[in-house]
Amino acid sequence: MTEGSDEDGTASPAKPKRKLPLWQETMLLVVVAVVLAVIIKSLFVQSFYIPSPSMEPGLVKNDRIIVEKWSYWFGGSPQRGDVVVFEDPGDWLNPAEAAGPTNLVTKAMAKVGLYPEGGHLVKRVIGVEGDVITCCDKQGRVSVNETPLDETAYARKGSGECFGPMTGDCDWSAGPVPDDHIFVMGDNRSNSADSSFHLCGERRGDCDPDDAYVPVDLVVGKVSVVLWPRDHFRWVGRPDALADVR
Repeated sequence: MTEGSDEDGTASPAKPKRKLPLWQETMLLVVVAVVLAVIIKSLFVQSFYIPSPSMEPGLVKNDRIIVEKWSYWFGGSPQRGDVVVFEDPGDWLNPAEAAGPTNLVTKAMAKVGLYPEGGHLVKRVIGVEGDVITCCDKQGRVSVNETPLDETAYARKGSGECFGPMTGDCDWSAGPVPDDHIFVMGDNRSNSADSSFHLCGERRGDCDPDDAYVPVDLVVGKVSVVLWPRDHFRWVGRPDALADVR
């Protein structure tokens, strides 16, 4: 008599596998979904929202965006023109802006990447390490390494009728940008407390000049998609304006 057969030699029917109770299957699916969400958030993509009008006209307050991270893997770093999400360098956001989700459910969802987090900023990279940024030429243009930028396709002029900061100051310079740092500006130049706003000058004599630059290791990733609302859906790319900077 062989294993799995009756005494008369006929095969015995296989015992059916025991199914997990419904509640256990549900818990297992939830755990798998959370683990996958954490892995995706940590390595690939993450959702955020636009917290202010500082990136108008392209990105509107409360737009939901998707940030991809793989472009900066294996030594990759932010490039001029990228729209990036980064953690607050320390004093760029007030407590209300840095708070993020307020209830337990949304806080938990934010931890696994299923809800936008707070405490982050969205700006455009204007200068990378070694770059010198000046504002502005006779046409009101910001220059990087003496190359003037035509930013009319994506940016709004500031209060000084130049593409400078929200203070209306059209006569300043920054850099060279330190190693492993970037210089960022919001596209809505009249309403963006960005690197140009944090520069030290006559209006802010008691500041730290390093506050104007964002450490690269604080960058979460670059914005690739405006996901919601539906009529705002579009892919976000790198403009040609910064492609010819020397």
